[in-house]
Amino acid sequence: MKDPDASIERVLATLAIVIIALISLANVVVRYITDASFAFTEEFSVFLLVLLTFAGASVALRRNRHIRISLLERYLPGRLRQGLILFQGLCGLVVLGLVAWFGARLAWQEYQWQTLSPGLGLPQWWYLVWLPLLAVMMLWRQCQQIRDRLRGGLDDES
Repeated sequence: MKDPDASIERVLATLAIVIIALISLANVVVRYITDASFAFTEEFSVFLLVLLTFAGASVALRRNRHIRISLLERYLPGRLRQGLILFQGLCGLVVLGLVAWFGARLAWQEYQWQTLSPGLGLPQWWYLVWLPLLAVMMLWRQCQQIRDRLRGGLDDES
C-alpha cells in the first residue's frame, strides 16, 4: 500500500531544513570572512527546528511510523486489539489537544503582552503561533491514523 500523504507537513519540513542549511552556511561564511556572525541565525534556527520537529512528527503520524512497542497488539485477539489501538489513539489525542490548547494560550498571552524576542526584537507570538497550529495538524493526522489502523489499512508490523 502506498504511504498516506501529508504534503503540507512535508513542504513545511523541507522548507525549514533548507532555510536552516542556508542561514547556517551563510553564517559560517560570514564568520570566516569578517570574524563576526549574523545575529538572527540562532533565533531563526531554533524556531525552524521546532517547526521541523512538529512537521516531521505529523508526517510520521500520518504514515504510521512512530516508534511504539507493538508486542501486545500482535498477540491480542481482534476486538481487544482494536480497543488497544483506540486507547493508544485517544491518549495521543489528549496529549496533542493539551499541547494545542496551552500553546494557543501562550501565543495569545505573548500577543497581548506584546513580548519581543530577545535576539531580534520580533514579536514572540510570531514564533509561538506555530505550536498550536502544528499541534492541531497533528491532531488531524492522529485521527486519520486511528481510523486507518482500526480499518486495518496501515501496516502495523513496521
